[in-house]
Amino acid sequence: MNRVYVCSCFGVTEKQVKDHADAGACTPRQIASACKAGTDCGSCVRRIQSILGRGNCPRRELLDQGMPALATDLSAPDELSEAA
Repeated sequence: MNRVYVCSCFGVTEKQVKDHADAGACTPRQIASACKAGTDCGSCVRRIQSILGRGNCPRRELLDQGMPALATDLSAPDELSEAA
């Protein structure tokens, strides 16, 4: 298995960042809250930004209403789809 690491400090892979983004993370700060990527040396923040893209937040309206946009448990995808 070939893993592409985005954050060497915490061993966070590109797939993990994409999974958090699919769960609703829209910013590097939200990714950091979910998996600590970008919170140590910071060299991965630009890579995380490029993975997230610009203005592409599927749960932006939740954020605008002051509601949490991140799912806390990525291991339960069925619950995520019911909540969305």
